[in-house]
Amino acid sequence: MKKYTASSMPEAMKKIRAELGEQAVLLQSKTVYTRGFLGLFKKKLIEVVAAIDPNPPQETIRLKEAVTPAVANSRPPLQSKTEKNSEEMLKKELNELKEIVKQFSRVDHLSLDAYPDELKLPIVKLKKQEVADPLITELKQVLLEKWKQVKGQVSEDMVDEWSREWLIEKIKPLQHEQLPFLKKFVNIVGPTGVGKTTTLAKIAAESVLEKKLKTAFITTDTYRIAAIEQLKTYADLLKVPVEVTYKPADIQQAIEKFKGYDVVYIDTAGRNYLEEQFIKELRAMIPFEKMENYLVLSLTSKEQDIHAVIHQFSAVPIHQFIFTKMDETTSHGAIINVMCQYGKGAAFLTNGQNVPDDLVRPEPETIADIIFGDRL
Repeated sequence: MKKYTASSMPEAMKKIRAELGEQAVLLQSKTVYTRGFLGLFKKKLIEVVAAIDPNPPQETIRLKEAVTPAVANSRPPLQSKTEKNSEEMLKKELNELKEIVKQFSRVDHLSLDAYPDELKLPIVKLKKQEVADPLITELKQVLLEKWKQVKGQVSEDMVDEWSREWLIEKIKPLQHEQLPFLKKFVNIVGPTGVGKTTTLAKIAAESVLEKKLKTAFITTDTYRIAAIEQLKTYADLLKVPVEVTYKPADIQQAIEKFKGYDVVYIDTAGRNYLEEQFIKELRAMIPFEKMENYLVLSLTSKEQDIHAVIHQFSAVPIHQFIFTKMDETTSHGAIINVMCQYGKGAAFLTNGQNVPDDLVRPEPETIADIIFGDRL
């Protein structure tokens, strides 16, 4: 592979034939200009990149020899080093070309330009909800296949029904395989500021007021006095006992004390999830393997931060997620993004601060309503 510069294309071709022979291939050509004097008197030139295959097919060689034997025989043999360099350059360009094709393919998967108009609305809704690109691409393919089956004879209601069916079937196994409260002791964990204590109070209120379960609280959040007082206030309102624990021995005593209860909720301290030491302290404090554990995530957080939280808490056996602050954002795509990526269901959604209200049990149909609702 070599670059040539000439005043015209015929002159460039003459140079290429002289050096590379008739089997040379043009890869690129463009117009360039010389610098000139003080930016003036620039000269127009042609720049051409040409290459030759060091191992062309035998049929081609024989053909060229038959037509122009003098040129073929006069060409100097290529050196092994040149062959190696040419091969490496070609491989590099091919790899770059493959990457460009992949990028165009990804863009094409999400582009709506050539997509049937009747199918666009659900896709627009998913994008507005910030649903992950692979899920959007999957729905596009599902809708397009159904559209072909009915030969384009669709209505808006049909497309909406197809979209909801796809999402419900997608998340139904995650919800049905992991029913909440299979164990007596329930941990509520998560970073600071996601609403763990308030959420715990809402869930406990449902246990006490609706299910009539004998309920108790344990808190390990001794870093904030306000958190202890808040939980004690909820305990007084629900008329349930609460134990404040400071070390692993306290946890064991509280577990022994409440072993006759139907359900015991444990409120953990909210700390900076980026501190790995915090997770180590939690594991040393609480026997997670013997309990049911729920990771609380705020929908107002950036999804990148949500994934960082999940990664940091991966040392804890998380059974399901709880998504909070649904009312404080118009984008709820993180719910299905996280569920599908990690293969875990959602135990609860919260959409306000009111206790015991503002707690939603996310059935697959409910999540479909949230994602495909009329709000754009």
